[in-house]
Amino acid sequence: MRKLVRWAIVLLLILGGAIFLLPAEKTPQTGRWLTRAGLESRVVTLPRGDAGALPGGQVGQPSQRLDIRYVRAGTGPTVILIHGLASSIYSWADVIGPLSAKFDVVAIDLPGFGASSQPGDLSFDDNPQAVVRLMDVLGIEKAHFVGNSMGGALSLFLAARHPTRVDRVIVLDAAGFAMKPDERPFLVQLLASGATGAIAERLPVRRGLTRAALNHLIRDRSRVTEERIDEYVAPLQRPGALEATRSLLRSRFDERFVADLGLIRAKTLVVWGRFDPWLPLEDADRFVAAIGGARKVVLETGHMPQEEKPAEVAQLIGEFLIS
Repeated sequence: MRKLVRWAIVLLLILGGAIFLLPAEKTPQTGRWLTRAGLESRVVTLPRGDAGALPGGQVGQPSQRLDIRYVRAGTGPTVILIHGLASSIYSWADVIGPLSAKFDVVAIDLPGFGASSQPGDLSFDDNPQAVVRLMDVLGIEKAHFVGNSMGGALSLFLAARHPTRVDRVIVLDAAGFAMKPDERPFLVQLLASGATGAIAERLPVRRGLTRAALNHLIRDRSRVTEERIDEYVAPLQRPGALEATRSLLRSRFDERFVADLGLIRAKTLVVWGRFDPWLPLEDADRFVAAIGGARKVVLETGHMPQEEKPAEVAQLIGEFLIS
């Protein structure tokens, strides 16, 4: 027992010394992909929760508002792209261009991620409110939705709860089943952990952890470029980023989500990566069984098909939306 205590003290001393001795992580340069694509991101301020708009279109205190970043390109029927956990609009970087040839494409940073606000009390309830209010501000009455992982679950939630705002839905490796904290993927449980967050906030480990996570989730390792790592790491280095993510993961996920899938009347396509290490292929079958008329397509990818095979995904989206 004494030996174990001594080792624990040594480990704490090493960690403590590392906090003071190791250099802080540099914030990488991001946004080069926007320049290459000729895109410009914009930010809109929305009321949060029950907070209403103030005179002149303003909203209240910081806790009552959310700054949401988005990009918009193209003309035609509107398609809203929604990323997954700990991601951003960059997840759709190679999809926006091809889609914008035929569609009005809007990709958004959900609250807590990318360059959007990162409130310390973020919850799952913030997401659908933010999306619907953004649609109102942008003058979008109804749109097609494409979502990956958490963004897929959000797209289906909107189709069930706000059917007049949703046309067709495409989900890629959508979350939604096994959402209890102890049922989630191990890396997601680590993100929700206070201890892990404290270490990540004090030690220069975020880049290494991000690289490892992307190599785990993306089957084609050639797609895990330094630029991709930069785009994932930079938002995580913003003050409050990890706190917002932990708050989101500790908030209540609507228990009626699975039951409400049967309410969806939107034409739905379920796309899944055969080699997804987080969400089993059986989940795709569960979505298809629960949503009337839904069909499934399996791609030879990991958890984020739009990042591994963007041309194939863009073609699938376009064909499904105009069929």
